[in-house]
Amino acid sequence: MEETIRTLARINAKHFSAQLDTVRLRTGTLTERIKIDHPEAAAVVPFLDRERILMVRQWRYAVGQETLEIPAGKVDPQEDAEVCAYRELKEETGHSASRMFPIFRYYPAIGYSNELIRIYAAAGLVRVSEREDTVEISRVEVIPISEVQDLILKGVIQDGKTVIGISLFLARQKSGGIPEGFLG
Repeated sequence: MEETIRTLARINAKHFSAQLDTVRLRTGTLTERIKIDHPEAAAVVPFLDRERILMVRQWRYAVGQETLEIPAGKVDPQEDAEVCAYRELKEETGHSASRMFPIFRYYPAIGYSNELIRIYAAAGLVRVSEREDTVEISRVEVIPISEVQDLILKGVIQDGKTVIGISLFLARQKSGGIPEGFLG
């Protein structure tokens, strides 16, 4: 257990807060820890059919480049993560899903952030509108699932939630862990 001695700095932004603390380790040593309080997030691997998924391209300021990812976003206050997954799918791709299946939940930066991401697979997609998010998402791409692992291994896909979501879906599918008929 670590004991917080004092908070050295704090920042409060619209969607998160961060603080830098001096803490005492169990050995008695003093050190600094940063903690980012971040809302929960939901991500979705959307299957158009058995062979193709939808992915989004968007600029990521922190890494200074456009990335290829699965749709995702912050869970709104009082919103269920699965409801968020349906909402983000529609906002980022213009598609709705008739079926959603939970794949995995994880902490992407457990050393300094309490953010929790829940990843779902979606099937039974229907285009219901134009994509609503034209600010963050530059375009939606249809990617053959047979090519996705190659894109990961080549470093084209580097986003953690995307790698985890797709890899675990494929592993579960191979082991029979996806409900029969989920993909149609």
